[in-house]
Amino acid sequence: MTQRTQRHSVLRSHLPVLARILRGIEKEGLRVDAQGLLAATPHPSALGSALTNPRITTDYSEALLELITGTHATVPSLLSELEDVHRFVASQLKGEIIWNQSMPAHLPAEADIPIAWYGRSNTGMLKHVYRRGLAERYGKAMQCIAGVHYNFSVPDEFWDILDTEGATQEEKRSKGYMALIRNFTRYSWLLMYLFGNSPAVSARFLEGVTHDLSTLDDDTLYLPYATSLRMSDLGYNNKAQSDLELCYNDIETFLSRLYVAVTTPWPPYQALGTHRNGEWIQLNTNLLQIENEYYSSIRPKRTTERCERPSTALAARGVQYIEVRCLDIDPAAPTGITAQTSHFMDAFLLFCAVEDSPFFPQNGFCHDSQDNFGLVAKMGRKPGLALVKSNKPISLMDWASEILEGMLPYADLLDATYGGQNHVQAVLAQHPKVSNPEATPSAQLLQHLRDEGIGLHDYTLRQSRAHHEWLRAKPLDAAVQEQFMSDAAQSLRTQLQIEQSDTESFDEYVARYHAGLKNPVSTVHS
Repeated sequence: MTQRTQRHSVLRSHLPVLARILRGIEKEGLRVDAQGLLAATPHPSALGSALTNPRITTDYSEALLELITGTHATVPSLLSELEDVHRFVASQLKGEIIWNQSMPAHLPAEADIPIAWYGRSNTGMLKHVYRRGLAERYGKAMQCIAGVHYNFSVPDEFWDILDTEGATQEEKRSKGYMALIRNFTRYSWLLMYLFGNSPAVSARFLEGVTHDLSTLDDDTLYLPYATSLRMSDLGYNNKAQSDLELCYNDIETFLSRLYVAVTTPWPPYQALGTHRNGEWIQLNTNLLQIENEYYSSIRPKRTTERCERPSTALAARGVQYIEVRCLDIDPAAPTGITAQTSHFMDAFLLFCAVEDSPFFPQNGFCHDSQDNFGLVAKMGRKPGLALVKSNKPISLMDWASEILEGMLPYADLLDATYGGQNHVQAVLAQHPKVSNPEATPSAQLLQHLRDEGIGLHDYTLRQSRAHHEWLRAKPLDAAVQEQFMSDAAQSLRTQLQIEQSDTESFDEYVARYHAGLKNPVSTVHS
């Protein structure tokens, strides 16, 4: 019996443990007006406080909504809440809709893109100034790109039954999740191929920028074989971070390198300074202002207390869950993600958690994985495309088929846990995309644009309008609607209480926030 077979057998005898897997979603989407132009209005008060409403907040821009579910034991429950949040938002928007595409709508001039506002509390101002820093460093347009984040966790018993090494439960958990992250890094190019949905972009988005994209029409640029321009170097591209090679071999080294990045000054940012005309423009002049500035397709996560640094929390209490950040919005789905994709993600992440996950070589950073991911994002549908696996070339189609075949036993375990065949069917549904690149969402989107002679902006606007009407056509149950409204109102009161409770200046608060960053060498397992 192979080690893989043994693990499957052990898991099959512990299905109640798999039943306690939790997943959650954070879905971003720009507010736009009836013409698909970025909304210039403040975050609607009917949605509550962007600072304190746990379900509805903003990301970079005041117009960039972020809709958040709680953690759920099943996919139907997860997507039911996500749909409820969307229905509530749709019911409260006046003359606006949610742009259901990862690449932005027609954006105004850079100066006119509003940065998210969270009120005048120190906590709110910290979030706002951080975003001012992002604008200074990377420009505002890039920050308006949207996606779907998928959160995933397993119960502690999961690591026990797999005999994960570690002297404490915290060590086992952190080692297990870091192994999952390594495998995700190896295989996540497959997600770009199967679910990438941004092969095109509005010409306005790249106005004045040198690029190698082709012209589809006056408004639309594209790459012929692209799957996700959002996740390519045209999207979340950052020259300052290009040499930042974090290590996923262990949590200690990962946090140590992250600590260096958030404490090391970067000359171009030093030249900017932290203030202009007496106003804060960035939190500091380091390579990263805070840990979340590091752009990655997956993150180890831990809930934090108010004013607690993410890396300090991870060092003190270990990894709690992982956050997948590379999924494009599905423009065909009113909530940006389908049940089939969610079932696939659960099987994929379970596969990543259980399969052997050797350490990355050298300094713990896998250049081949990074290169594979970038190549598939820009050229994933190119005939005969070869990737690199274990230092050897392999065709994308062969490797994709191999991964999908390897996922089936895990999908079967999940189906045995929850009943039905949703997970196996979700995996099997991907095979036609592997054998026929024209069946991928990215290819289908480009074909729609060509067949209809329509630009990306007009197509997305039509889709977004249709989704908006679909959401509004089925109002929430009165009790659910009332709960959302009550939560929104309470969040506004909570924000006011936070603002009134501040006793220190913002300068003092920022200093205390920076001082809260502990060197992980002295924090981990202390």
